[in-house]
Amino acid sequence: MGTTDRVAPRRRTRTGPAALLVALVVASAACAPTSGGPPGGGTTPTVPLPPAATGAGVRQVRVDEVRPAFEGRSFGDVGRYERVRGTITGWVDPADPRNASITDLSRAPRNRLGFVEYEVDFVLLRPADPSKGNHRLIYEPSNRGNVVSLFFLNSAPPSNDLDQFVDAGNGFLMREGYSVLSVAWDPTVPDAKDQLQARYPVATNPDGSSIVGPALEEITYDDTTASHPLAYAAASLDTSRATLTVRTQYDDPPTVVPPSDWAYDDTGTAVHLLPEGTPFDQSALYELSYPAEDPLVVGLSFAVIRDVADFVRSSGADQLGNPNPLAGNARQVTTFCYSQPCRLMHDFVRLGFNETASGGRAVDGIESIVGGASGGFFNYRFAQPGRSMRQHIGRWYPERQFPFANQVTTDAVTGRTDGVHRRCALTDTCPKVFEINSETEYWNKAASLLTTDTRGDDLDLGATPNVRYYLLSSLPHAPSTGIGACREDQNPLLPDPVARALLVALDQWVANGTEPPANRVPRRRDGTLVPALPQSGVGFPVIPGVVYTGRTTTGDLFDFGSQFSAGVPTLPPAITPAAYPVFVPRTDADGNDVAGIRLPEISVPTATYSGWNVRAPGFAADDMCNATGQRIPFAATKADRRASGDPRLSIEERYPTHVGYVVKVALAAGKLQADRLLLAEDVRRYVIEALVSRTGT
Repeated sequence: MGTTDRVAPRRRTRTGPAALLVALVVASAACAPTSGGPPGGGTTPTVPLPPAATGAGVRQVRVDEVRPAFEGRSFGDVGRYERVRGTITGWVDPADPRNASITDLSRAPRNRLGFVEYEVDFVLLRPADPSKGNHRLIYEPSNRGNVVSLFFLNSAPPSNDLDQFVDAGNGFLMREGYSVLSVAWDPTVPDAKDQLQARYPVATNPDGSSIVGPALEEITYDDTTASHPLAYAAASLDTSRATLTVRTQYDDPPTVVPPSDWAYDDTGTAVHLLPEGTPFDQSALYELSYPAEDPLVVGLSFAVIRDVADFVRSSGADQLGNPNPLAGNARQVTTFCYSQPCRLMHDFVRLGFNETASGGRAVDGIESIVGGASGGFFNYRFAQPGRSMRQHIGRWYPERQFPFANQVTTDAVTGRTDGVHRRCALTDTCPKVFEINSETEYWNKAASLLTTDTRGDDLDLGATPNVRYYLLSSLPHAPSTGIGACREDQNPLLPDPVARALLVALDQWVANGTEPPANRVPRRRDGTLVPALPQSGVGFPVIPGVVYTGRTTTGDLFDFGSQFSAGVPTLPPAITPAAYPVFVPRTDADGNDVAGIRLPEISVPTATYSGWNVRAPGFAADDMCNATGQRIPFAATKADRRASGDPRLSIEERYPTHVGYVVKVALAAGKLQADRLLLAEDVRRYVIEALVSRTGT
């Protein structure tokens, strides 16, 4: 995940029309509200006593460390923050119908009272003086063991440490008085410094022996790696009992690698080619089907999220009498997620886990960024939560299958009727949700299935009044810089400004019922959601040297075998390619998306930005370059543009004066603020960055 310089340099700026406009924009922006209400004050409300010591749910909260966060710096009226680190132990009842969908829960070892146990790490940021906070919690299922909420909401550098002042970024969440709780859930996260770990039991046969079953390992590296760790240990070191294949591009037929040409390591936990030290072919796709043993009960993740959210909101202490570190200060719980944990939250809601033991909601709202129309390889035997399906990779795992949409629909291919929010609607436990996706999700994760039916027609988005849908126009899934394995420079644009504004809107929606910004996604009926081919239909310009293949992740139908409904997939699956139509956003003449939330970089552009990029020669050329998108700068002058044959207007032609450029940026940012899609502080930042730029000079 790339980062960019987030702090505009201080420099003298000339006075004139642009500066006057800045003053007007900044003055009006300063009057705009942010949070859903003033920080809560007064006394802490009474909270319930701990439940009976023999009950399921959060059993114990062990606090290992409480220390000042961010070097003890203060944030406005809220003041200083504390960082709390520790672990949470929970008990899950296999007999509870709410847990019935957890794969292999009945095969997990139980304690003497019949419960299945788990332990997860957490890190909590909270106001040192709770009365000065807003009593609202940002509840974050960690992303591959990492805290990412501050990266996106505070524009902070990536960090799990949170000790240094720089780790607070712009301090947005702290100034607003939020508490932030990041909790581990993925038991496959590597054990590394500061990463949040989850510890779940291994499922066994009724007699206690190891479960052995089929597992699938995709192996692909954009370098010269020579050994690959397995998600699960092999049940046998005999390579003739496994099948290893290789292909260059996803559409190529696989070639079998002879059993004599590869081997397991001595422990059966890694594989390598022979002779030892031989690297895997760069960017090639190897698939290893092998007998694995000892599957983790990864579906416990749903119970963790539900029970921890319920506990921090409603309990004064754990079952052993240890105090809840957020007692009385999590009156409203909003989940923030980015990518992998958003797909987890799709499955969490689909399986009904937002219903607590008392029948209430575990979380009130979900700000879901770049989750696509997918679930994940979470609640299955031999699950691999880290897998992510894109055009070039991860196409054989159970991530994306019907239902794709939140509302109830009928699958025109299989005849099934279902919806992601069907179950929570029956119990009135659906959260309010913002489905926010970048352009990458349309190209690489078939995100159009979130808003179209299985025939390819627009869905009525009003059928899910608790959900709003937004496209981050021309943004990538994973902002980055440089070329990497791609043909073009990668797209560095971050979603931070929109993430902040939409968090405020979601907060107000949950707290006060204030209607959020209207849906902003491409639609079939107005021609802004189109097939990826032909290029002319998309509108993407023919730019000299830029390769356009039109390859996308197709809407495939997967057959994972007869035991799939019980959480035991047959891997690899049988695939019916392109059973469901998928679409991508139409672009303007510059190649930037027409529909969606167009940040000033897109509405007042200096380059073409997209959520797709093409892999370079030597890296499985012309397959999609996964998640980072591309940036293709405009020519500086009309002469340069004509010399290269570039159809896009040059910077010189677009912005004859610096003042004109600054005015356009200010107007674009101000319009987004009026639509509640930018906050005042980000309007000011955009205008200042335009002022100090040399665009138009």
